[in-house]
Amino acid sequence: MKYKSTRQLENMNFKEARALYKSMGCSDADLKGPVIGIANSWNELVTGHFNLRQVAEFVKKGIYRAGGAAVEFGMIGACDGLASGHGGMKYILPSRELIASDLESMARAHNLDGLVMLGSCDKIVPGMLMGAARLDIPAIMAVGGPMLGGVEFDGRKSDSTSLSEAVGMFEAGTIGEDELNRLEETSCPSCGSCSFYGTANSMGALAEAMGMSLPGSALIPAVYAERLRSSEEAGRRIVELVNKNITARSVITEASLENAAVVMLATGASTNCVMHLCAIAYEAGLDPKKIFAVIDALSERVPLVAKVNPAAQYDMEAFYRAGGVRQVMREVRSLLHLDAVTVNGRALGENIDDFRNPYGADLNVIRSVDEPFSREKGLCLLRGNLAPEGAVAKPAAMDPSMFCFTGPARVFDSEEEANRAILAKEIAPGSVVVVRYEGPKGGPGMREMFHAMKFLYGMGLAKKVALITDGRFSGTNNGCYVGHISPEAAEGGPLAALRDGDMITIDINKKEVSADLSGEEIASRLKDWRAPVPDAPDGWLKIYAKLAASATDGAMMKI
Repeated sequence: MKYKSTRQLENMNFKEARALYKSMGCSDADLKGPVIGIANSWNELVTGHFNLRQVAEFVKKGIYRAGGAAVEFGMIGACDGLASGHGGMKYILPSRELIASDLESMARAHNLDGLVMLGSCDKIVPGMLMGAARLDIPAIMAVGGPMLGGVEFDGRKSDSTSLSEAVGMFEAGTIGEDELNRLEETSCPSCGSCSFYGTANSMGALAEAMGMSLPGSALIPAVYAERLRSSEEAGRRIVELVNKNITARSVITEASLENAAVVMLATGASTNCVMHLCAIAYEAGLDPKKIFAVIDALSERVPLVAKVNPAAQYDMEAFYRAGGVRQVMREVRSLLHLDAVTVNGRALGENIDDFRNPYGADLNVIRSVDEPFSREKGLCLLRGNLAPEGAVAKPAAMDPSMFCFTGPARVFDSEEEANRAILAKEIAPGSVVVVRYEGPKGGPGMREMFHAMKFLYGMGLAKKVALITDGRFSGTNNGCYVGHISPEAAEGGPLAALRDGDMITIDINKKEVSADLSGEEIASRLKDWRAPVPDAPDGWLKIYAKLAASATDGAMMKI
């Protein structure tokens, strides 16, 4: 049903609600306009959210100046960095479902007229966008902005993940403990979403590309004054959206999701974005399989025009100063739906046309469409006898020498087993590390194999060893890796049939990940296979494991 603002506090039937608001100090003037919820995921655990209290105050200023009433409430938000490398990572992807449902519950229970959603990090941004699509009320995504880069290390500005690379270097004997400890002090000089182009900043960029964030807002660094001015504008614009009855599904459409996919491919965004776009499509009433297919088709046509850490040495501040999302969209505008509606009330094409970059062009970061970094495959969807339903790789972060890689499998049934073997120097060059039972159901929770790839990099094996998994990767990973392999091992996917020594080939140009096994051999090995019992405690993860969809469908909960 199409949203229509109730202007609930002007209605005679809501006298009790007015009284309750007045009990908290609100006046008649405060309650005259639409009630705008500020969904704030601020906490003292997530560095990307540490500035959201201040951001919220500027959003409120904008709401009040536009004649609305601002009501702030809290949302959960978990940090991938703090959860990485232990069982806590099992909760990160499932938290996306809680965030979407929490947003729905608060907005519906309190009959809110509109929402400004404050979040910056990996699962929080997609979770909020999913909730907004489900609610279909006026909504704006306002992120807190990226962190500044740290001291230079290994040829680029450092970030939080540099520590994992450094641990690998320390184990390999190429750096000492003093350097490792100094890096801990200097790699994260400010709050903000981590300074590389991981899932957090990728999803911020895609929210802008799909029109759910204000033009130019996604990549403003957290400590820039412009971040606060943009936040105030978001407050003004949400009241305008309510007055014009422009709801989330007016913005989140098949066309706008395709626009986001184009930007994802043109910038070599995090592989996790594929899954999140499919999940947002599902909540918007669209077919996630169609979005997956669209991404697959676009990967052959969209040039890679931007390269940022981990694909290059340039950090998010450099990406922002080079023109960010709007400059990328200007370069690939022929592939975009320029008439798509955005939350500033204008068409996407108008926003692109109006853009003037005060910092000037930087062709080291964003190139022209005529001279891109590559003509195709910033991200790549693969199939083959190991991934009949699909898998995801990131050629933008691979050395071209690894685009076709064949080697014997080293099979591990958990992330911990793989990490122990890597750090114990048990992985021979030329191997393909297989990490299985880490998918949405099998993990449960689909953990990131972030540390495994970082350890391999630090030990000098990034161009000598590949890794495949039914789990995920962090957007900061680089090297030859394939994730989201579907169907996952826990559902009897072909990954469950692999044994040490099986020859595996990853071929980016053919878009294939396969084992040198016949269909008959795979079926024979799986004949007596039994799904392992997931290592999950009673409670929320058990519910998620039971209802989680395939990664290629978005890994959301389906009933």
